Amino acid sequence: MAKPEKTERVIAENRQARFEYFIEERYEAGLVLHGWEVKSMRAGRAQLKEAYVFIRGAEAFLFGAHLSPLNSASSHVVAEPTRTRKLLLNAAELSRLIGAVERKGYTLVPLELYWKNGRAKLAVGLAKGKKQHDKRAVDKDRDWARDKARIMRGRWGPNRRPRQTTASLAGAGLESG
Repeated sequence: MAKPEKTERVIAENRQARFEYFIEERYEAGLVLHGWEVKSMRAGRAQLKEAYVFIRGAEAFLFGAHLSPLNSASSHVVAEPTRTRKLLLNAAELSRLIGAVERKGYTLVPLELYWKNGRAKLAVGLAKGKKQHDKRAVDKDRDWARDKARIMRGRWGPNRRPRQTTASLAGAGLESG
């Protein structure tokens, strides 16, 4: 019998981070977890929305990640859902990250939490913050890609045009009011 393929199962994803930051590099870090945290992650009860990574001394920590405890997980341990968790990175990666964060003004952002070979891993992104105009450009490109896909699939008939926004109508001098 053949071995099943080893796939990475995503537990939680931080989509807001991709919108708020330019991700320059990605690193894979292990996590120091308690038993009840592993059980809740297997149940898919993890959130990275308000989490961030910080460096103290020569160690990296995940702060603000929310792992909801299961009712049946453990009765003898007091579960703290948002405790600070240590990240496991090798020394070369850690020194590179420390240099980028302290000297070059980068930020460390948790991107996704996933299983790899039965172990929980965290994808950490070395990121720079986006300005407001960069975010608007991303929205505009995403909207255009969606409209283009609809046109190519034939969702809009020959007499029907894509939805016009007030900004595009104002630019054409067609705004009513």
